[in-house]
Amino acid sequence: MQHLDGNVLAGPLIELFGRDMTTATGRCSGCGDVSVLARALVYPDAPGFTVRCRICADVLFTLVQGDEKLWLDLRGLTGLQPPR
Repeated sequence: MQHLDGNVLAGPLIELFGRDMTTATGRCSGCGDVSVLARALVYPDAPGFTVRCRICADVLFTLVQGDEKLWLDLRGLTGLQPPR
């Protein structure tokens, strides 16, 4: 399965947070790697995105487009710091 980088998340994350979050820093709950979301491995299988750690490939979060709603599950992140 082919992955994209985290920059593909710019549009959906702007819709959720009102700003570009691809430069936000997240910490993987699996291996502890800290990196910007743009460096994550993104699998854009419809109806949403699966975002994995670039180091250990654990799932960081999922983002799914529903009926006029976006659903975000962040259980693979122990922290998320928005960009300044």
